[in-house]
Amino acid sequence: MHGPASDAAAAQRADARALRPGMSELVRAWGRIGCIGFGGPPTHIALLRELCVARRGWLSEHEFEDAIAATNLLPGPASTQLAIYCAWRLRGIAGALVGGLSFIVPGLILILALASLFLAASPPAWVLGAGAGSGAAVAAVALQAAAGLAPASWQRAAARRRWLLYALAGAISAATMGAWLVLVLLACGALEVTLRRAQPDHGTAGIHAWPLLAAAAAAPGGLLALSWVAFKVGALSYGGGFVIIPLMQHDAVDTYHWMTDGQFLNAVALGQVTPGPVVQTVAVVGYAAAGLGGGLLAATVAFAPSFSFVLIGAERFDRLRANPTVRTCLDGAGPAAIGAIAGAAIPLALALTETWQLAVLATAALALFPLRRGVVLTLIAAGAVGAVASALGAPLPR
Repeated sequence: MHGPASDAAAAQRADARALRPGMSELVRAWGRIGCIGFGGPPTHIALLRELCVARRGWLSEHEFEDAIAATNLLPGPASTQLAIYCAWRLRGIAGALVGGLSFIVPGLILILALASLFLAASPPAWVLGAGAGSGAAVAAVALQAAAGLAPASWQRAAARRRWLLYALAGAISAATMGAWLVLVLLACGALEVTLRRAQPDHGTAGIHAWPLLAAAAAAPGGLLALSWVAFKVGALSYGGGFVIIPLMQHDAVDTYHWMTDGQFLNAVALGQVTPGPVVQTVAVVGYAAAGLGGGLLAATVAFAPSFSFVLIGAERFDRLRANPTVRTCLDGAGPAAIGAIAGAAIPLALALTETWQLAVLATAALALFPLRRGVVLTLIAAGAVGAVASALGAPLPR
């Protein structure tokens, strides 16, 4: 027997199917984010939310927050997995592949082109200046992304005191021990399940442990070694871009001697000044190790786990929303993920070393909050300010 509620739900599902983008639109939308997504994960989250939730209504606030919480529980680049997962929600496996590649490829092409131009010699000051300028604004972007996600989550909170505690735990962990952030998210989810005395369920979620069990003796300096380094970056790194930088530096500089310290810093600068995932810095490492082929190999290996996690587990992610135990777990992990996004602003701000960068950060915060300017415009303007500052002789970060 059908009632008004079931009829309304059926109509809502029909409307959602009708709103689904075509593949060409998916390429354009995700490719646009891949082209303009300067600033790393906070920017990608903000752009994906603006596209999928605020502007097109393809996903609800609830669905988007669940996607953030789920992808933050996985190892590897969370914003890349979020882009792949959102595309999967709209167009299935084909959409995930098309959307994920559209998100990744533009920045990859650009960073490999810049690597070929700048790796053998010191990059021009304007490149470092642009990276320092846009990087200075990212802390404000992180706060904006968290501020955009918080209201809807707060309205749904079963216990608002606990919501505040989970958000605070996420913020503190992101600010002080980002590499262990995933454990804090899991702990918040488990605590919420315990406090609400949810019963065990066969559909409970878990994180595949196969990456943690993978270990190989790589041939020194060869393609197997490069593949192993890229795999660790893509599958074993928790906490985002600030975690993968020391991980890559140890292998690329100290272990395999593909790069000098100065060349690696250049690679990091290129990763910051180009759009798309920060993980694409590994493509510069691959280029240093084995030329263009090495750059493409490193990128392929680094991003393969993200596609695997989502394509293998996406249907399970979808069912999690109907599972009471997991729903309760996400009620704890979701606020913690929002707090972590906000907390990431602290190390991002503390990483700034020059006075003019602090001025850029303050101006970016003013543009994003009181003036409500767009993320992309703010980051591009900040990068332009950095390039001009370097041309005028302003000191650049070491």
